[in-house]
Amino acid sequence: MKLWAGRFQKEIDQKTNDFNSSISFDSRMYREDIEGSIAHATMLGECGIIAKEESARICEGLRAICQDIESGKLAIDPQAEDIHTFIEGELTARLGDSGKRLHTARSRNDQVALDVRLYLRKECTTLANQLKELIEVLCQKALAHKSDVMPGYTHLQRAQPITFGHHLLAYAEMFLRDVGRLQDAAKRMDSMPLGSCALAGTTYPLNRERTAQLLGFSSVTQNSLDGVADRDFCVELACAISLSMVHLSRFSEEIILWCSWEFKFVELDDAFSTGSSIMPQKKNPDIAELVRGKSGRVFGDLMTLLTMMKGLPLAYNKDMQEDKEAIFDAVDTLRMCLTAFIPMVDTMKVLPENMRRAAAKGFINATDCADYLVEAKGLPFRDAYKITGTLVARCIEENQTLETLPLSEYKEICPAFDEGVYEAISLDRCVNNRKVLGGPAPENVQAQANRLLSLLK
Repeated sequence: MKLWAGRFQKEIDQKTNDFNSSISFDSRMYREDIEGSIAHATMLGECGIIAKEESARICEGLRAICQDIESGKLAIDPQAEDIHTFIEGELTARLGDSGKRLHTARSRNDQVALDVRLYLRKECTTLANQLKELIEVLCQKALAHKSDVMPGYTHLQRAQPITFGHHLLAYAEMFLRDVGRLQDAAKRMDSMPLGSCALAGTTYPLNRERTAQLLGFSSVTQNSLDGVADRDFCVELACAISLSMVHLSRFSEEIILWCSWEFKFVELDDAFSTGSSIMPQKKNPDIAELVRGKSGRVFGDLMTLLTMMKGLPLAYNKDMQEDKEAIFDAVDTLRMCLTAFIPMVDTMKVLPENMRRAAAKGFINATDCADYLVEAKGLPFRDAYKITGTLVARCIEENQTLETLPLSEYKEICPAFDEGVYEAISLDRCVNNRKVLGGPAPENVQAQANRLLSLLK
């Protein structure tokens, strides 16, 4: 039976019912719906709105329903309008009139607002813990490769020498910010809307603070219209998840490049690669490619939520039923991506020799050559910059590197050069001397990784 039967004289058209129904996607919130209903019934009994004995029966009946669903004894009816209807209908079938009293001083509008908050609050913790796990993997790998030189890039052109550990920790910083955004989103959804009812509260003497206490909320919503109409917390969470997917996608792009024969900086474990149906030599980074591709669907979920909310008058509108599929998909997608991505990164083999070879060929020590002329020979930086550019052009013309170019040719371009230039442009020296806070020196990588690991604890 529909919860809104009475006003209507005939049954809803079946196709309309299918269109209207949300049970196919909101059934995942059955625990939260039961949890919220138990708190509501407890509060009703404590306030004398219903008899305490009846409140106890309702709570006992709800716990039994939850146990039966989880054991498989009770299947959720796919024909039910939504999870709230199903659980209340099942409770009434078991308890009779006592079950009908559960909905006193409550609307599905504030009920669903509560359920979604309860559900997403838990998911924020789950996703944050997964991101922390990824950060830990990156820190451990960074410590193992804190001294392995690789080219740093701008415009995807070799630019300056860094270490592989330093590069990994750049992503660790991004993911740490993602954890913070999830925690911030959880804080703003930590306000209990039950008691807002349909839109205007109720004449019953509810104790909303007691319901919030039972459910572990730190506060209650302060305006009944906003209590049922607010979905900012869904949008904010989708935004936080979208940024996480941006970072995963960027990292995936680099892993895909690094796996190619053109780079060959890393090799993925066989367990996280696939082959080709026609080319036997292929080893494809499909996990990274899928993560990169799935970022688009999460951005679409965010756009769905923003578009859904942008023109809605207060208070509740049926459009808001669209919130759940979008935010659930965003949550599920990030969780699924992290589940595959973390072990892929953890097991990938790093090839330091190839990184160093690429670093040696890219003139990425050119800035250090210019700095040598400034620091050791007193030349203005702009003059040193021009001289070094001329040297690079000479090296390219003669198929040389700055390390192999004879000192005589250095002196042809600038007589100030001496043997000290070779030490100044050593890749190891270039990296080791970048000790400024945030720089790629191995000691910095060590300190940064330890800092991140301590923050996770």
